[in-house]
Amino acid sequence: MTSPPSPPSSLSPSLTSTLSPSLASRLQEAGLDAAAVEALARATLDEDLAGGVDVTSVATVPDDQRATAAFVARAGGVVAGLPVAEAVLEVVTAGDVRLVRHAADGDRVAPGEALLEATGRTRALLTGERTALNLLTHLSGVATATRRWVDALAGTGAVVRDTRKTLPGLRALEKYAVRCGGGKNHRMALSDAALVKDNHVLAAGGVASAFRAVRAAFPGLPVEVECDTLDQVAEAVGAGADLLLLDNMSLADMRSAVTLTAGRARLEASGGLGGGTGPGAEAAGGAEGARAVAETGVDYLAVGALTHSAPALDIGVDLSTGPG
Repeated sequence: MTSPPSPPSSLSPSLTSTLSPSLASRLQEAGLDAAAVEALARATLDEDLAGGVDVTSVATVPDDQRATAAFVARAGGVVAGLPVAEAVLEVVTAGDVRLVRHAADGDRVAPGEALLEATGRTRALLTGERTALNLLTHLSGVATATRRWVDALAGTGAVVRDTRKTLPGLRALEKYAVRCGGGKNHRMALSDAALVKDNHVLAAGGVASAFRAVRAAFPGLPVEVECDTLDQVAEAVGAGADLLLLDNMSLADMRSAVTLTAGRARLEASGGLGGGTGPGAEAAGGAEGARAVAETGVDYLAVGALTHSAPALDIGVDLSTGPG
């Protein structure tokens, strides 16, 4: 990928610098691939510049001016993605930036609370501001939505899990944000666990035959079987399945599934979990009905809305110029 051209002293001409060792280490400790995060930072900056320069900043900001950009929460929530935003800032400034963190990923933050301060050349900070915010506000929104669900289930023993309903290219970051919000990750990819869904059942000729086919082909992998009815629950457990996805079942049927399996299988509820009726009712962060689902005795709640519909957390940048 070609690096974006830049105005003098705004961006490195080639953007060949790597992330600082301390930031790379923090990303790795968070379970994120530092090289992949850096590549994303470069790609998003490239997208924003579109082969040109930040014309507004070049025209209005002296080349040698320095400033401090404070990333400040405008609304309360849970922050996630600070090291990702820092990666953007390191790339856009070619490492000529001083970063001061006032919060950590997973923290609850209040309106007006400073999260991060970056001091460097004003042009570079303004060029990278929107890219850093796009990632930070989105990931913080995912973490905030997740925390609402986690709080709603407190004391029930049930666990909130995410799905593969993630934005293309952002799965690792979005699932990281779910962890920051207190949720747990389901499979990261199609290859690390099997989920036998209704179309697989149809193709294989039944729940039991689909389960046995996966177990025979990939004996070492976890296998979860989607069940729409109590008859399918009985069939799957009889075939040896020990993890079942209860898809769009009523509370009464979930309770019956718990009784039917009698601890022989873990159960995950999915679909319409946010207090509404039917598929899609789990509006982002809308955990009103989650506790009732958890109290049926299921082990997990699968919530696609954590990643596919979470509203961004409002975070802004306050700029102050000075010697820096």
